[in-house]
Amino acid sequence: MAAAIERDEMLTVFGRCTVEYEGRAASHLGPGDRLVVLKPDGTALVHTDEGQKPVNWQPPGCSHEVRLADGAVRIESRRTGPDEELTVAFERIEQVSTFDVTDRRDLSLQGTEEDLRQRILETPDLVEEGFTPLATERETPAGAVDVYGRDRDGRTVVVELKRKRVGPDAVGQLDRYVEALERDLHANAEIRGILISPSVTERARNLLAEKGLEFVSVGPPE
Repeated sequence: MAAAIERDEMLTVFGRCTVEYEGRAASHLGPGDRLVVLKPDGTALVHTDEGQKPVNWQPPGCSHEVRLADGAVRIESRRTGPDEELTVAFERIEQVSTFDVTDRRDLSLQGTEEDLRQRILETPDLVEEGFTPLATERETPAGAVDVYGRDRDGRTVVVELKRKRVGPDAVGQLDRYVEALERDLHANAEIRGILISPSVTERARNLLAEKGLEFVSVGPPE
Protein backbone atom coordinates (compact mmCIF):
# COMPACT_ATOMS: atom_id res chain seq x y z
CA MET A 1 0.00 0.00 0.00
CA ALA A 2 2.81 2.41 0.84
CA ALA A 3 4.39 1.77 -2.56
CA ALA A 4 1.09 2.52 -4.31
CA ILE A 5 0.86 5.85 -2.51
CA GLU A 6 4.44 6.70 -3.53
CA ARG A 7 3.57 5.89 -7.16
CA ASP A 8 0.51 8.20 -6.96
CA GLU A 9 -1.88 5.35 -7.65
CA MET A 10 -5.48 5.18 -6.46
CA LEU A 11 -5.78 2.87 -3.46
CA THR A 12 -8.92 1.20 -2.07
CA VAL A 13 -8.97 -0.80 1.16
CA PHE A 14 -11.96 -2.68 2.58
CA GLY A 15 -12.10 -4.22 6.04
CA ARG A 16 -13.00 -3.81 9.69
CA CYS A 17 -11.59 -0.62 11.14
CA THR A 18 -11.94 2.30 13.51
CA VAL A 19 -11.77 5.92 12.36
CA GLU A 20 -10.40 8.90 14.29
CA TYR A 21 -10.48 12.52 13.18
CA GLU A 22 -8.77 15.47 14.85
CA GLY A 23 -8.77 19.01 13.52
CA ARG A 24 -11.35 21.75 13.62
CA ALA A 25 -13.38 19.26 15.68
CA ALA A 26 -12.89 15.66 16.80
CA SER A 27 -14.80 12.46 16.00
CA HIS A 28 -14.55 8.73 16.58
CA LEU A 29 -16.11 5.77 14.76
CA GLY A 30 -15.93 2.42 16.53
CA PRO A 31 -15.17 -0.89 14.79
CA GLY A 32 -17.08 -1.49 11.58
CA ASP A 33 -16.73 -2.67 7.97
CA ARG A 34 -15.75 0.25 5.79
CA LEU A 35 -14.24 1.13 2.41
CA VAL A 36 -11.35 3.59 2.34
CA VAL A 37 -10.39 5.35 -0.91
CA LEU A 38 -7.12 7.28 -1.27
CA LYS A 39 -6.77 9.34 -4.45
CA PRO A 40 -3.54 10.60 -6.07
CA ASP A 41 -4.56 14.22 -5.48
CA GLY A 42 -4.54 13.67 -1.70
CA THR A 43 -8.25 13.05 -1.20
CA ALA A 44 -9.25 10.44 1.40
CA LEU A 45 -12.77 9.00 1.67
CA VAL A 46 -14.28 6.59 4.21
CA HIS A 47 -17.53 4.90 3.14
CA THR A 48 -19.94 2.62 4.98
CA ASP A 49 -22.61 0.41 3.39
CA GLU A 50 -25.13 3.27 3.43
CA GLY A 51 -25.57 6.48 1.50
CA GLN A 52 -23.60 8.13 -1.26
CA LYS A 53 -21.54 10.45 0.91
CA PRO A 54 -18.48 9.40 2.92
CA VAL A 55 -18.77 9.33 6.71
CA ASN A 56 -15.30 10.89 6.96
CA TRP A 57 -13.12 12.54 4.37
CA GLN A 58 -10.06 14.67 3.73
CA PRO A 59 -9.79 17.15 0.82
CA PRO A 60 -7.24 17.22 -2.01
CA GLY A 61 -3.71 18.18 -1.02
CA CYS A 62 -3.37 15.87 1.98
CA SER A 63 -0.42 13.53 2.50
CA HIS A 64 -1.10 9.83 3.10
CA GLU A 65 0.98 7.34 5.09
CA VAL A 66 0.50 3.62 5.78
CA ARG A 67 2.22 1.98 8.74
CA LEU A 68 1.90 -0.93 11.17
CA ALA A 69 1.25 -0.01 14.82
CA ASP A 70 0.04 -2.17 17.72
CA GLY A 71 -0.78 -5.02 15.35
CA ALA A 72 -3.05 -2.86 13.19
CA VAL A 73 -2.53 -1.40 9.73
CA ARG A 74 -2.98 2.35 10.08
CA ILE A 75 -3.75 4.74 7.25
CA GLU A 76 -3.04 8.34 8.22
CA SER A 77 -4.11 11.32 6.12
CA ARG A 78 -2.83 14.76 7.15
CA ARG A 79 -3.00 18.32 5.97
CA THR A 80 -1.92 21.73 7.23
CA GLY A 81 -3.82 25.00 7.05
CA PRO A 82 -5.88 24.02 8.97
CA ASP A 83 -4.15 21.16 10.78
CA GLU A 84 -6.25 18.02 10.37
CA GLU A 85 -5.55 14.31 10.70
CA LEU A 86 -7.69 11.32 9.76
CA THR A 87 -6.54 7.93 11.09
CA VAL A 88 -8.07 4.62 9.98
CA ALA A 89 -6.87 1.58 11.94
CA PHE A 90 -7.69 -1.80 10.37
CA GLU A 91 -7.98 -4.84 12.62
CA ARG A 92 -8.88 -6.95 9.58
CA ILE A 93 -8.43 -6.27 5.86
CA GLU A 94 -10.58 -8.12 3.32
CA GLN A 95 -9.33 -6.52 0.11
CA VAL A 96 -6.73 -4.06 -1.17
CA SER A 97 -6.75 -2.74 -4.73
CA THR A 98 -4.46 -0.26 -6.46
CA PHE A 99 -5.01 1.46 -9.79
CA ASP A 100 -2.64 3.37 -12.05
CA VAL A 101 -5.25 5.95 -13.03
CA THR A 102 -4.87 7.77 -16.33
CA ASP A 103 -6.46 11.18 -16.73
CA ARG A 104 -8.73 11.69 -19.76
CA ARG A 105 -6.31 14.37 -20.97
CA ASP A 106 -3.53 11.79 -20.98
CA LEU A 107 -5.61 9.36 -23.01
CA SER A 108 -5.71 11.88 -25.85
CA LEU A 109 -1.92 11.92 -26.16
CA GLN A 110 -0.69 10.01 -29.19
CA GLY A 111 3.04 10.62 -29.09
CA THR A 112 5.88 8.83 -27.34
CA GLU A 113 8.59 10.19 -25.06
CA GLU A 114 10.95 10.23 -28.06
CA ASP A 115 8.39 12.34 -29.95
CA LEU A 116 8.41 14.76 -27.00
CA ARG A 117 12.22 14.88 -27.07
CA GLN A 118 12.25 15.70 -30.78
CA ARG A 119 9.66 18.40 -30.23
CA ILE A 120 11.86 20.03 -27.57
CA LEU A 121 14.97 19.78 -29.77
CA GLU A 122 13.16 21.32 -32.73
CA THR A 123 11.51 24.07 -30.66
CA PRO A 124 13.64 24.63 -27.55
CA ASP A 125 11.71 27.78 -26.63
CA LEU A 126 8.96 25.41 -25.46
CA VAL A 127 11.16 24.90 -22.40
CA GLU A 128 11.75 28.63 -22.06
CA GLU A 129 12.94 31.48 -24.23
CA GLY A 130 16.69 31.27 -24.77
CA PHE A 131 17.09 27.61 -23.87
CA THR A 132 19.79 25.86 -25.92
CA PRO A 133 19.96 22.03 -26.02
CA LEU A 134 23.54 20.73 -25.98
CA ALA A 135 23.12 16.96 -25.66
CA THR A 136 20.62 14.17 -25.21
CA GLU A 137 21.05 11.11 -22.98
CA ARG A 138 24.00 12.77 -21.21
CA GLU A 139 25.38 10.24 -18.75
CA THR A 140 25.62 11.06 -15.04
CA PRO A 141 26.33 8.84 -12.01
CA ALA A 142 22.55 8.83 -11.44
CA GLY A 143 21.64 7.85 -15.02
CA ALA A 144 21.16 9.47 -18.42
CA VAL A 145 19.69 12.99 -18.62
CA ASP A 146 17.01 13.31 -21.32
CA VAL A 147 18.09 16.76 -22.51
CA TYR A 148 21.13 18.65 -21.25
CA GLY A 149 21.50 22.33 -22.12
CA ARG A 150 21.98 25.94 -21.03
CA ASP A 151 19.64 28.83 -20.40
CA ARG A 152 20.07 32.35 -21.73
CA ASP A 153 22.29 33.23 -18.74
CA GLY A 154 24.66 30.32 -19.35
CA ARG A 155 23.41 28.18 -16.48
CA THR A 156 23.32 24.41 -16.89
CA VAL A 157 19.81 23.01 -17.36
CA VAL A 158 18.77 19.40 -16.81
CA VAL A 159 15.50 18.52 -18.53
CA GLU A 160 13.54 15.38 -17.61
CA LEU A 161 10.82 14.39 -20.10
CA LYS A 162 7.62 12.47 -19.36
CA ARG A 163 4.89 11.86 -21.90
CA LYS A 164 2.04 11.71 -19.36
CA ARG A 165 0.93 13.05 -15.99
CA VAL A 166 3.51 12.21 -13.33
CA GLY A 167 3.93 12.16 -9.56
CA PRO A 168 6.73 12.47 -6.99
CA ASP A 169 8.79 9.62 -8.53
CA ALA A 170 9.60 11.78 -11.56
CA VAL A 171 10.58 14.69 -9.30
CA GLY A 172 12.91 12.41 -7.35
CA GLN A 173 14.52 11.21 -10.56
CA LEU A 174 15.15 14.78 -11.75
CA ASP A 175 16.54 15.74 -8.34
CA ARG A 176 19.02 12.85 -8.47
CA TYR A 177 20.29 14.03 -11.86
CA VAL A 178 20.75 17.59 -10.59
CA GLU A 179 22.60 16.39 -7.48
CA ALA A 180 24.83 14.11 -9.58
CA LEU A 181 25.81 16.95 -11.90
CA GLU A 182 26.44 19.26 -8.96
CA ARG A 183 29.00 16.73 -7.73
CA ASP A 184 30.37 16.15 -11.24
CA LEU A 185 30.82 19.75 -12.37
CA HIS A 186 32.86 22.50 -10.76
CA ALA A 187 31.79 23.74 -7.36
CA ASN A 188 30.36 27.06 -8.56
CA ALA A 189 28.17 25.56 -11.27
CA GLU A 190 24.53 26.59 -10.98
CA ILE A 191 22.28 23.78 -12.21
CA ARG A 192 18.57 24.08 -12.88
CA GLY A 193 16.25 21.10 -13.09
CA ILE A 194 13.13 21.30 -15.27
CA LEU A 195 10.47 18.60 -15.45
CA ILE A 196 8.47 18.57 -18.68
CA SER A 197 5.20 16.65 -18.98
CA PRO A 198 1.56 17.39 -19.79
CA SER A 199 0.72 17.69 -16.07
CA VAL A 200 1.84 16.73 -12.56
CA THR A 201 0.03 15.71 -9.40
CA GLU A 202 -0.37 18.12 -6.51
CA ARG A 203 2.15 16.13 -4.46
CA ALA A 204 4.65 16.37 -7.31
CA ARG A 205 4.10 20.12 -7.60
CA ASN A 206 4.72 20.57 -3.88
CA LEU A 207 7.89 18.45 -4.04
CA LEU A 208 9.18 20.46 -7.00
CA ALA A 209 8.80 23.66 -4.97
CA GLU A 210 10.44 22.06 -1.93
CA LYS A 211 13.51 21.02 -3.94
CA GLY A 212 13.78 24.19 -6.00
CA LEU A 213 12.98 22.44 -9.28
CA GLU A 214 10.74 23.68 -12.08
CA PHE A 215 7.85 22.37 -14.19
CA VAL A 216 6.80 23.21 -17.73
CA SER A 217 3.62 21.77 -19.22
CA VAL A 218 4.40 20.34 -22.67
CA GLY A 219 3.21 17.08 -24.21
CA PRO A 220 4.18 15.01 -27.24
CA PRO A 221 2.75 16.11 -30.60
CA GLU A 222 -0.71 14.66 -31.18
